[in-house]
Order: sequence, then C-alpha cells, then structure tokens
Amino acid sequence: MSIWMRGPGGKLAGLTIGIVLLLACVTANICFGLQPFTLKQLWLAYSRFNGSNEHLIITSARVPRALIAAGVGASLAVAGAVMQTLTRNPLASPSVFGINSGSALFIVVALVVFGSDLTMGTMIWIAFAGAAASALFVYSLGLQRGDGFSPLKLTLAGTAVAAFSSSVTSGLILINKQSLDEALLWMIGSVSGRQLAHLLTVAPYMAAGLIVALLLSGALNVMALGEEIAKGLGQRLTLMRALATLSVILLAGSAVSVAGPIAFVGLIVPHLCRYVAGNDHRWLLPYCALIGAMLLVTADLASRLIIMPKEVPVGVATALLGVPFLIHVARRRQHA
Repeated sequence: MSIWMRGPGGKLAGLTIGIVLLLACVTANICFGLQPFTLKQLWLAYSRFNGSNEHLIITSARVPRALIAAGVGASLAVAGAVMQTLTRNPLASPSVFGINSGSALFIVVALVVFGSDLTMGTMIWIAFAGAAASALFVYSLGLQRGDGFSPLKLTLAGTAVAAFSSSVTSGLILINKQSLDEALLWMIGSVSGRQLAHLLTVAPYMAAGLIVALLLSGALNVMALGEEIAKGLGQRLTLMRALATLSVILLAGSAVSVAGPIAFVGLIVPHLCRYVAGNDHRWLLPYCALIGAMLLVTADLASRLIIMPKEVPVGVATALLGVPFLIHVARRRQHA
C-alpha cells in the first residue's frame, strides 16, 4: 500500500477519486458503442426527451445497462471480500456457496417446465430463489455433525453442490434442447437486454446486503485474525458468520439473478483493494464496491468495442481478465 494511502485522509481521498472515476466510466459506457453519443445528447435525452431513436437508446438501453453493470460489479466484489474472510481462503468467491450453479439450475428447470413463456422479470426471481436455496443448503452442510463451522467443510460442500448442479443443468439442456438458446446467454453472464425495472427489482436486496456487510466490517476484522483469537476477544462467531452469509446471499444472489453468473469479479477485486486500502474491512468494503463497479462497467464497454458490430458477453470479458489473475494469486500463495 502506498504511503499516501495509509492514513484515513488518504483513504478518504482515494474513495473520492474512485467516485469520480466511476462516474467517468459510467458516462463512457453510455456514450461509446456501435452508435456513439455526445454528452449534450445524453443531457437532452433526460432534460428534453423527444422520443427519437437516439433518446430511446440512451434512456432504455445504455443507461440501464451501465447502472446494472455498476450495481452487479459492486455487489459481487463486496460478496467476494466477505467470502474470502469467512472461509479464510484467498481464492474464494461467491461461487463457493454454489450461488452461480444454483441459479443456473433453477433457470434451466423453469425453462424446461414453462418454455419461452417466462419473462425476464420472472427469471430474475427464479434465479434469486435458486441462488438463495443453494447457498443456504451449502451453509447448512458446513454446520453439520455438531462440530461447529468449518471453512474447509464449507468449501468442499460448495464444490460438491456446484458440481452436482452443473451436471443436472447440462443434462436438462441436452434432454430439452429448446431451452439451450434461452439459457446459454444468461449462463455466460451478460447485462445486455436488461431494463431499469430489472435493476429496481433487486436493488433493495443489493442495498440490504451492502449495509449488512458494512455493519459487520469490525467483526470481519476480528474474524480475519483466526477463530481462536476471535473467540478470545468475545466474538459471537456463529451469529457473525450467519450474518456474513446472509450478506453474501443478498449481494451475490441479486447480482447473479439479474446478470447471470459473471465470474472472477468477486475474486479479483478484493485482492486489488487490499493492495490499495489494506486489510481493514471498514475501508476495504467501500473500495471493493467502487472498484468492482468500475471493473464491470469498463469490461462491459470493452465487450461492445472488441469485435464491433458484434458483442462479446461481459462474462467472457471478465473471464479473460480473471484466469491470468487467478494463476498469479495461486502461484504467489504457493511461493509464500
């Protein structure tokens, strides 16, 4: 961590700069693409809306897409930071709770049963239910046999549930190929085609999850020291872990439900933010929210520009960034 960032004043200044950069990234996401727009057109689309194609694209496509990318990126990044502390695993991400695989399984089952009659709004609720059910099931497995909470047991349970859900999902798609096209884009992860109403559906859950995580920041600092030290300091570990799990379910479940299983954001961003803001969760979590939002907004813009006029799903763009970073973290931990 650089010297100027060590004090509270430096960290606060960094957050201020981050907010400005996030606004710049959102503006660039809205203005650049197959059809570019000027700042004046963006302003007139809201101050003097006239129903033109330009104003409709800005208000109904570009702005909702940028805001959804920011909300999803912030939620996944904060959820990843909480997961890494909860499991004491630097490679942990929301997928450890089976959130991605549970959402995908519920979506495919719904498509097999109901076909193409499902609306995007209905799919969001189904995906959220799958994420919550899978995460709660994995957490319950981590508490079995009366020997307390085990981060290793939780990780193994999440891996097993994710593998089972993925296998069932693949089998259902092969049996009912009509569900493949509808499920494929969602399973890759994308913010394309979403409307502002979809964000408003999950925004209360994102906000609640972020508030819970921020309120737990002091407890997360103690939990990061180890179980024995936390108990010695009077930490109510069972309650704190349950609340941390609730925040992960709310944050990652709502993000995955609206944008699909976008990988690596919850893994990459907490490590970057620890380098910038340190290990104090009172600063780490706000930085994760800002940088996570910036990362996904920028990745979404890049996914539109790479092979214009075609578009790459943003989940592919984050995977291209995340795989080298995962290898780097794994090798660094091995040498350490």
